[in-house]
Amino acid sequence: MSRVVLYEKGGYAPTEIAGVDEAGRGCLAGPVVAGACILPVEYDLPGLNDSKQLTAAKRESLYGPIREQAVAWGVGVAWMDEIDEINILQATFRAMGRAVRGMKVEPRFLRVDGDKTIPGYALLRDIPQEAVVKGDGTVPAISAASILAKTFRDRLMAKLAKRYPGYGISQHMGYGTKAHMEAIKKLGPCRLHRLTFRGVKLDQKEQKQGTLF
Repeated sequence: MSRVVLYEKGGYAPTEIAGVDEAGRGCLAGPVVAGACILPVEYDLPGLNDSKQLTAAKRESLYGPIREQAVAWGVGVAWMDEIDEINILQATFRAMGRAVRGMKVEPRFLRVDGDKTIPGYALLRDIPQEAVVKGDGTVPAISAASILAKTFRDRLMAKLAKRYPGYGISQHMGYGTKAHMEAIKKLGPCRLHRLTFRGVKLDQKEQKQGTLF
């Protein structure tokens, strides 16, 4: 059994603080997905960590317990057309805002993985927040949000892969692996691809990307 430490800034209780993180920001195909999570004071989530440090099996084993034990959680998605229209950074903020707004309990404070907070226009409300660089490995609520986002996205991509065979999407989940790049060159992009990204449309410049890190 683990216990959340009271957050010292502003006197917010653990059950008032949501961790927020994203998955799929660097992919060539598929949506960007964000997770938001408020953990209780005590929880039983052995191995909770940054989703990138966990195996797919471990993430799956934590996915259900996180949702069951969380005070509140939410997942937000921004699709490929949105990414191409407003750029990946803004689409990531949009997905994060949707994840937070989808929670059954409104948090009083947000801790966001990376070096940027979520703009008010994406949240559609004013919530105090802070950016936490590498927070997905140091802040339990962000770790939980990271696992929610990554697992939800992987499940979604596995389903979408059946609609668009030939790209190996269920193996690389849309990331720019050598096999994926070769499939794009051979088959051309499909509806899952982000058309403004270098490596998808080679005649276009890679869209300018802001950074969360």
